[in-house]
Amino acid sequence: MIREHEKLYIGGGWVDPTTNATFDVISPSTEELVGRTPEGAHADVDRAVAAARGAFDHGPWPHTSPEERGARLGRLADVLRGRAQEIADVITDEVGTPASLSLMAQSAAGVMALDYYAKLARRHEFTDVRSGMMGKLLVVQEPVGVVAAIVPWNYPFYLTMCKVSAALAAGCTVVLKPSPETPLDAYILAEAVDEVGFPPGVVNVVPADREVSEHLVRHPGVDKVSFTGSTEAGKRIMAACAESVRRVTLELGGKSACILLDDAVLDLAVPMAVQAATINSGQTCVCQTRLLVPRSLHDEVVDRVADAFATMRVGDPHDPATQLGPLVSARQRERVEGYIAVGQDEGAKIAVGGGRPADLDRGFFVEPTLFVNVDNSMRIAQEEIFGLVLSVIAY
Repeated sequence: MIREHEKLYIGGGWVDPTTNATFDVISPSTEELVGRTPEGAHADVDRAVAAARGAFDHGPWPHTSPEERGARLGRLADVLRGRAQEIADVITDEVGTPASLSLMAQSAAGVMALDYYAKLARRHEFTDVRSGMMGKLLVVQEPVGVVAAIVPWNYPFYLTMCKVSAALAAGCTVVLKPSPETPLDAYILAEAVDEVGFPPGVVNVVPADREVSEHLVRHPGVDKVSFTGSTEAGKRIMAACAESVRRVTLELGGKSACILLDDAVLDLAVPMAVQAATINSGQTCVCQTRLLVPRSLHDEVVDRVADAFATMRVGDPHDPATQLGPLVSARQRERVEGYIAVGQDEGAKIAVGGGRPADLDRGFFVEPTLFVNVDNSMRIAQEEIFGLVLSVIAY
Protein backbone atom coordinates (compact mmCIF):
# COMPACT_ATOMS: atom_id res chain seq x y z
CA MET A 1 0.00 0.00 0.00
CA ILE A 2 1.36 3.39 -1.04
CA ARG A 3 0.18 6.25 1.15
CA GLU A 4 -0.23 9.33 -1.03
CA HIS A 5 -0.67 12.72 0.61
CA GLU A 6 -1.12 15.80 -1.56
CA LYS A 7 -1.95 18.43 1.06
CA LEU A 8 -0.39 20.11 4.07
CA TYR A 9 -2.26 20.53 7.34
CA ILE A 10 -2.26 24.26 8.09
CA GLY A 11 -4.73 26.48 9.91
CA GLY A 12 -7.14 23.69 10.78
CA GLY A 13 -7.54 22.36 7.24
CA TRP A 14 -5.89 20.57 4.34
CA VAL A 15 -4.29 23.07 1.98
CA ASP A 16 -2.37 22.84 -1.28
CA PRO A 17 1.41 23.24 -0.99
CA THR A 18 2.99 26.18 -2.78
CA THR A 19 5.18 23.95 -4.98
CA ASN A 20 4.89 20.57 -6.69
CA ALA A 21 7.97 19.17 -4.92
CA THR A 22 7.42 15.92 -3.02
CA PHE A 23 9.18 13.54 -0.65
CA ASP A 24 9.23 9.90 -1.73
CA VAL A 25 9.20 7.63 1.30
CA ILE A 26 11.20 4.48 0.54
CA SER A 27 10.86 1.28 2.52
CA PRO A 28 14.27 0.54 4.04
CA SER A 29 13.54 -3.21 3.89
CA THR A 30 12.29 -3.50 0.29
CA GLU A 31 13.65 -0.27 -1.25
CA GLU A 32 10.19 0.25 -2.73
CA LEU A 33 7.98 3.34 -2.56
CA VAL A 34 5.61 3.21 0.43
CA GLY A 35 4.41 6.80 0.51
CA ARG A 36 4.66 10.32 -0.81
CA THR A 37 4.04 13.72 0.78
CA PRO A 38 4.46 17.33 -0.25
CA GLU A 39 7.84 18.91 0.38
CA GLY A 40 7.16 22.08 2.29
CA ALA A 41 8.75 25.28 1.02
CA HIS A 42 9.60 28.57 2.71
CA ALA A 43 6.17 29.94 1.84
CA ASP A 44 4.48 26.93 3.41
CA VAL A 45 6.40 27.46 6.63
CA ASP A 46 5.38 31.11 6.56
CA ARG A 47 1.72 30.10 6.26
CA ALA A 48 2.02 27.54 9.05
CA VAL A 49 3.74 29.99 11.42
CA ALA A 50 1.15 32.66 10.59
CA ALA A 51 -1.64 30.20 11.38
CA ALA A 52 -0.01 29.18 14.67
CA ARG A 53 0.72 32.83 15.50
CA GLY A 54 -2.87 33.83 14.87
CA ALA A 55 -4.19 30.91 16.88
CA PHE A 56 -2.01 31.91 19.81
CA ASP A 57 -2.44 35.67 19.68
CA HIS A 58 -6.14 35.77 18.81
CA GLY A 59 -7.52 32.26 19.24
CA PRO A 60 -9.08 30.57 22.26
CA TRP A 61 -6.49 27.86 22.93
CA PRO A 62 -4.07 29.76 25.24
CA HIS A 63 -7.05 30.96 27.27
CA THR A 64 -8.75 27.59 27.50
CA SER A 65 -8.69 26.22 31.03
CA PRO A 66 -6.07 23.55 31.76
CA GLU A 67 -8.92 21.12 32.49
CA GLU A 68 -10.39 21.71 29.05
CA ARG A 69 -7.01 21.37 27.36
CA GLY A 70 -6.43 18.11 29.22
CA ALA A 71 -9.82 16.80 28.16
CA ARG A 72 -9.13 17.65 24.51
CA LEU A 73 -5.76 15.91 24.68
CA GLY A 74 -7.47 12.90 26.26
CA ARG A 75 -9.85 12.68 23.32
CA LEU A 76 -6.90 12.91 20.94
CA ALA A 77 -5.23 10.05 22.83
CA ASP A 78 -8.37 7.94 22.46
CA VAL A 79 -8.48 8.51 18.69
CA LEU A 80 -4.80 7.66 18.27
CA ARG A 81 -5.11 4.64 20.55
CA GLY A 82 -7.71 3.32 18.16
CA ARG A 83 -5.20 3.65 15.33
CA ALA A 84 -2.21 2.29 17.28
CA GLN A 85 -1.65 -0.73 15.04
CA GLU A 86 -1.94 1.38 11.92
CA ILE A 87 0.64 3.82 13.30
CA ALA A 88 2.97 0.94 14.12
CA ASP A 89 2.59 -0.53 10.62
CA VAL A 90 3.36 2.83 9.03
CA ILE A 91 6.47 3.28 11.15
CA THR A 92 7.68 -0.21 10.25
CA ASP A 93 7.21 0.79 6.61
CA GLU A 94 9.04 4.11 6.83
CA VAL A 95 11.67 3.48 9.54
CA GLY A 96 12.18 -0.29 9.27
CA THR A 97 11.61 -0.77 13.00
CA PRO A 98 10.67 -4.41 13.74
CA ALA A 99 6.94 -4.84 14.21
CA SER A 100 7.05 -5.73 17.90
CA LEU A 101 9.10 -2.64 18.71
CA SER A 102 7.01 -0.38 16.48
CA LEU A 103 3.89 -1.13 18.47
CA MET A 104 5.53 -0.85 21.88
CA ALA A 105 8.22 1.83 21.61
CA GLN A 106 6.83 3.90 18.77
CA SER A 107 3.04 3.81 18.66
CA ALA A 108 1.96 2.87 22.20
CA ALA A 109 4.71 4.95 23.80
CA GLY A 110 3.55 8.00 21.86
CA VAL A 111 -0.01 7.60 23.09
CA MET A 112 1.32 7.09 26.63
CA ALA A 113 3.13 10.43 26.41
CA LEU A 114 -0.08 12.07 25.27
CA ASP A 115 -1.99 10.46 28.15
CA TYR A 116 0.63 11.73 30.58
CA TYR A 117 0.35 15.35 29.47
CA ALA A 118 -3.44 15.16 29.27
CA LYS A 119 -3.47 14.23 32.96
CA LEU A 120 -0.71 16.69 33.85
CA ALA A 121 -2.64 19.58 32.33
CA ARG A 122 -5.55 18.82 34.65
CA ARG A 123 -3.52 18.59 37.87
CA HIS A 124 -0.62 20.99 37.35
CA GLU A 125 -0.74 24.23 39.35
CA PHE A 126 -0.30 26.95 36.72
CA THR A 127 -0.63 29.58 39.45
CA ASP A 128 1.09 29.26 42.80
CA VAL A 129 1.37 31.48 45.86
CA ARG A 130 4.82 31.24 47.45
CA SER A 131 6.59 32.84 50.36
CA GLY A 132 9.33 35.33 49.48
CA MET A 133 11.75 37.58 51.33
CA MET A 134 9.41 40.54 50.95
CA GLY A 135 6.16 38.66 51.49
CA LYS A 136 3.92 36.44 49.43
CA LEU A 137 4.58 35.97 45.71
CA LEU A 138 2.19 34.97 42.96
CA VAL A 139 3.91 32.78 40.38
CA VAL A 140 1.99 32.38 37.12
CA GLN A 141 3.12 29.94 34.44
CA GLU A 142 1.99 31.01 30.98
CA PRO A 143 2.32 29.39 27.55
CA VAL A 144 5.43 30.42 25.64
CA GLY A 145 3.70 30.94 22.30
CA VAL A 146 4.38 29.31 18.94
CA VAL A 147 6.51 26.17 19.21
CA ALA A 148 8.50 24.77 16.29
CA ALA A 149 8.71 21.02 16.90
CA ILE A 150 11.41 19.39 14.74
CA VAL A 151 11.39 15.60 14.85
CA PRO A 152 14.00 13.04 13.71
CA TRP A 153 13.38 9.86 11.75
CA ASN A 154 14.30 7.18 14.31
CA TYR A 155 11.29 7.48 16.69
CA PRO A 156 9.08 9.85 14.75
CA PHE A 157 5.66 9.32 16.35
CA TYR A 158 6.87 8.95 19.94
CA LEU A 159 9.07 12.06 19.80
CA THR A 160 6.34 13.99 18.02
CA MET A 161 3.93 13.22 20.82
CA CYS A 162 6.45 14.14 23.52
CA LYS A 163 6.88 17.57 21.94
CA VAL A 164 3.38 18.31 20.70
CA SER A 165 1.44 17.08 23.73
CA ALA A 166 3.63 19.03 26.18
CA ALA A 167 3.24 22.22 24.13
CA LEU A 168 -0.53 21.80 23.80
CA ALA A 169 -0.96 21.03 27.49
CA ALA A 170 0.76 24.32 28.30
CA GLY A 171 -1.51 26.26 25.92
CA CYS A 172 1.00 26.75 23.10
CA THR A 173 0.41 26.33 19.39
CA VAL A 174 2.64 24.15 17.23
CA VAL A 175 4.27 23.90 13.84
CA LEU A 176 5.37 20.28 13.49
CA LYS A 177 8.21 19.58 11.05
CA PRO A 178 8.60 15.81 10.52
CA SER A 179 11.70 14.33 8.90
CA PRO A 180 11.74 13.86 5.10
CA GLU A 181 12.49 10.15 5.62
CA THR A 182 9.49 9.56 7.90
CA PRO A 183 6.63 12.03 7.37
CA LEU A 184 3.80 9.50 7.02
CA ASP A 185 2.94 8.99 10.69
CA ALA A 186 2.63 12.78 11.14
CA TYR A 187 -0.32 12.70 8.76
CA ILE A 188 -2.12 10.25 11.04
CA LEU A 189 -1.65 12.74 13.86
CA ALA A 190 -2.97 15.57 11.67
CA GLU A 191 -6.03 13.49 10.77
CA ALA A 192 -6.66 12.78 14.45
CA VAL A 193 -6.26 16.46 15.37
CA ASP A 194 -8.77 17.32 12.66
CA GLU A 195 -11.19 14.67 13.91
CA VAL A 196 -11.02 15.83 17.54
CA GLY A 197 -11.54 19.43 16.49
CA PHE A 198 -8.77 21.60 17.85
CA PRO A 199 -9.12 25.32 17.09
CA PRO A 200 -7.70 26.24 13.66
CA GLY A 201 -3.96 26.81 13.67
CA VAL A 202 -3.24 25.11 16.99
CA VAL A 203 -1.46 22.22 15.22
CA ASN A 204 0.14 22.57 11.79
CA VAL A 205 2.16 19.93 9.92
CA VAL A 206 4.76 20.74 7.26
CA PRO A 207 7.34 18.14 6.14
CA ALA A 208 10.47 19.94 4.96
CA ASP A 209 14.16 19.53 4.23
CA ARG A 210 17.08 20.95 6.18
CA GLU A 211 17.14 24.35 4.47
CA VAL A 212 13.43 24.97 5.01
CA SER A 213 13.73 23.68 8.57
CA GLU A 214 16.35 26.35 9.23
CA HIS A 215 13.88 28.93 7.93
CA LEU A 216 11.40 27.66 10.52
CA VAL A 217 14.01 27.88 13.29
CA ARG A 218 14.86 31.47 12.37
CA HIS A 219 11.28 32.58 11.74
CA PRO A 220 10.43 35.70 13.78
CA GLY A 221 6.97 34.31 14.51
CA VAL A 222 8.36 31.33 16.44
CA ASP A 223 8.83 31.69 20.21
CA LYS A 224 10.33 28.30 21.09
CA VAL A 225 12.22 25.60 19.19
CA SER A 226 12.20 21.97 20.30
CA PHE A 227 14.68 19.84 18.35
CA THR A 228 15.77 16.22 18.53
CA GLY A 229 18.53 15.12 16.18
CA SER A 230 22.23 15.25 15.52
CA THR A 231 24.70 17.24 17.59
CA GLU A 232 25.92 19.15 14.52
CA ALA A 233 22.40 20.28 13.63
CA GLY A 234 21.79 21.12 17.28
CA LYS A 235 24.79 23.46 17.28
CA ARG A 236 23.40 25.35 14.29
CA ILE A 237 19.97 25.61 15.90
CA MET A 238 21.41 26.81 19.20
CA ALA A 239 23.41 29.49 17.38
CA ALA A 240 20.36 30.60 15.39
CA CYS A 241 18.20 30.83 18.51
CA ALA A 242 20.92 32.72 20.37
CA GLU A 243 20.72 35.54 17.84
CA SER A 244 17.26 36.47 19.13
CA VAL A 245 17.62 34.91 22.61
CA ARG A 246 14.87 32.46 21.63
CA ARG A 247 13.98 29.59 23.91
CA VAL A 248 15.34 26.28 22.66
CA THR A 249 15.36 22.68 23.86
CA LEU A 250 17.88 20.29 22.29
CA GLU A 251 18.01 16.50 22.66
CA LEU A 252 21.05 15.43 20.68
CA GLY A 253 23.30 12.44 20.12
CA GLY A 254 24.89 10.09 22.60
CA LYS A 255 27.64 7.54 23.05
CA SER A 256 26.46 5.74 26.15
CA ALA A 257 28.48 3.09 27.94
CA CYS A 258 27.35 -0.20 29.43
CA ILE A 259 29.78 -0.98 32.26
CA LEU A 260 30.12 -4.51 33.58
CA LEU A 261 31.75 -4.95 36.98
CA ASP A 262 33.78 -7.98 37.98
CA ASP A 263 30.87 -9.48 39.94
CA ALA A 264 28.39 -9.17 37.05
CA VAL A 265 26.02 -12.10 36.56
CA LEU A 266 26.73 -12.67 32.88
CA ASP A 267 23.61 -14.73 32.25
CA LEU A 268 21.65 -11.58 33.03
CA ALA A 269 24.05 -8.83 32.07
CA VAL A 270 25.08 -9.94 28.59
CA PRO A 271 21.55 -10.31 27.13
CA MET A 272 20.69 -6.88 28.53
CA ALA A 273 23.87 -5.38 27.08
CA VAL A 274 23.08 -6.87 23.68
CA GLN A 275 19.57 -5.47 23.76
CA ALA A 276 20.80 -2.06 24.90
CA ALA A 277 23.24 -1.90 21.99
CA THR A 278 20.88 -3.00 19.23
CA ILE A 279 17.43 -1.52 19.92
CA ASN A 280 15.88 -0.20 16.69
CA SER A 281 18.91 -1.55 14.80
CA GLY A 282 21.20 0.68 16.85
CA GLN A 283 19.38 3.81 15.69
CA THR A 284 18.63 5.08 19.18
CA CYS A 285 20.37 7.95 20.97
CA VAL A 286 20.48 6.02 24.26
CA CYS A 287 21.95 2.85 22.76
CA GLN A 288 24.83 1.65 24.90
CA THR A 289 27.37 1.17 22.15
CA ARG A 290 30.48 1.00 24.35
CA LEU A 291 30.73 -2.15 26.46
CA LEU A 292 33.33 -1.73 29.20
CA VAL A 293 34.44 -5.11 30.55
CA PRO A 294 36.97 -6.13 33.24
CA ARG A 295 39.97 -7.83 31.66
CA SER A 296 39.25 -10.91 33.76
CA LEU A 297 35.85 -11.29 32.04
CA HIS A 298 36.80 -9.95 28.64
CA ASP A 299 37.11 -13.16 26.64
CA GLU A 300 33.99 -14.78 28.08
CA VAL A 301 31.90 -11.66 27.51
CA VAL A 302 33.16 -11.31 23.94
CA ASP A 303 32.30 -14.95 23.21
CA ARG A 304 28.81 -14.54 24.65
CA VAL A 305 28.08 -11.30 22.78
CA ALA A 306 29.49 -12.72 19.54
CA ASP A 307 27.23 -15.76 19.86
CA ALA A 308 24.23 -13.54 20.50
CA PHE A 309 25.02 -11.28 17.53
CA ALA A 310 25.56 -14.26 15.23
CA THR A 311 22.16 -15.74 16.07
CA MET A 312 20.02 -12.58 16.04
CA ARG A 313 17.38 -12.71 13.34
CA VAL A 314 17.87 -9.93 10.79
CA GLY A 315 15.26 -9.46 8.11
CA ASP A 316 11.73 -8.36 7.21
CA PRO A 317 10.64 -5.93 9.95
CA HIS A 318 7.00 -6.88 9.42
CA ASP A 319 7.79 -10.47 10.49
CA PRO A 320 7.05 -10.78 14.24
CA ALA A 321 10.07 -13.08 14.61
CA THR A 322 12.51 -10.47 13.29
CA GLN A 323 14.78 -8.96 15.94
CA LEU A 324 16.75 -6.51 13.80
CA GLY A 325 15.45 -4.59 10.83
CA PRO A 326 17.28 -2.48 8.27
CA LEU A 327 18.84 0.93 8.70
CA VAL A 328 16.57 3.76 7.64
CA SER A 329 18.25 4.65 4.35
CA ALA A 330 21.09 3.90 1.96
CA ARG A 331 22.82 7.02 3.28
CA GLN A 332 22.64 5.74 6.85
CA ARG A 333 24.01 2.35 5.80
CA GLU A 334 26.92 4.07 4.06
CA ARG A 335 27.61 6.01 7.26
CA VAL A 336 27.66 2.85 9.38
CA GLU A 337 29.80 0.94 6.88
CA GLY A 338 32.17 3.90 6.82
CA TYR A 339 32.63 3.64 10.58
CA ILE A 340 33.20 -0.10 10.32
CA ALA A 341 36.03 0.62 7.89
CA VAL A 342 37.39 3.35 10.17
CA GLY A 343 37.43 0.95 13.12
CA GLN A 344 39.49 -1.57 11.17
CA ASP A 345 41.86 1.14 9.94
CA GLU A 346 42.40 2.26 13.53
CA GLY A 347 43.41 -1.25 14.58
CA ALA A 348 40.23 -2.63 16.11
CA LYS A 349 39.30 -6.20 15.25
CA ILE A 350 35.89 -7.46 14.12
CA ALA A 351 34.81 -10.42 16.23
CA VAL A 352 31.56 -10.95 14.34
CA GLY A 353 29.65 -9.18 11.58
CA GLY A 354 31.08 -6.30 9.62
CA GLY A 355 29.24 -6.81 6.35
CA ARG A 356 25.79 -7.11 4.82
CA PRO A 357 23.64 -10.20 5.43
CA ALA A 358 24.33 -12.65 2.60
CA ASP A 359 20.72 -13.83 2.39
CA LEU A 360 19.20 -10.35 1.97
CA ASP A 361 19.71 -8.88 -1.47
CA ARG A 362 17.36 -5.93 -0.95
CA GLY A 363 17.07 -3.40 1.82
CA PHE A 364 19.54 -1.33 3.80
CA PHE A 365 20.71 -4.12 6.09
CA VAL A 366 23.98 -4.39 8.00
CA GLU A 367 25.09 -7.31 10.12
CA PRO A 368 25.33 -6.64 13.87
CA THR A 369 29.04 -5.93 14.27
CA LEU A 370 31.19 -6.49 17.34
CA PHE A 371 34.58 -4.78 17.64
CA VAL A 372 37.29 -5.87 20.09
CA ASN A 373 40.77 -4.45 20.74
CA VAL A 374 39.15 -1.04 20.94
CA ASP A 375 40.97 1.86 22.56
CA ASN A 376 39.20 4.90 23.98
CA SER A 377 41.09 7.16 21.58
CA MET A 378 39.50 5.51 18.52
CA ARG A 379 36.71 7.24 16.61
CA ILE A 380 34.45 4.21 16.96
CA ALA A 381 34.77 4.62 20.73
CA GLN A 382 34.08 8.36 20.68
CA GLU A 383 31.66 9.15 17.86
CA GLU A 384 28.01 8.19 17.57
CA ILE A 385 27.66 5.64 14.76
CA PHE A 386 23.88 5.14 14.95
CA GLY A 387 23.90 1.58 13.68
CA LEU A 388 24.57 -1.98 14.69
CA VAL A 389 28.14 -1.51 15.94
CA LEU A 390 29.23 -2.37 19.49
CA SER A 391 32.75 -1.74 20.79
CA VAL A 392 34.16 -3.80 23.68
CA ILE A 393 36.69 -1.88 25.76
CA ALA A 394 38.71 -3.77 28.36
CA TYR A 395 39.64 -2.15 31.66
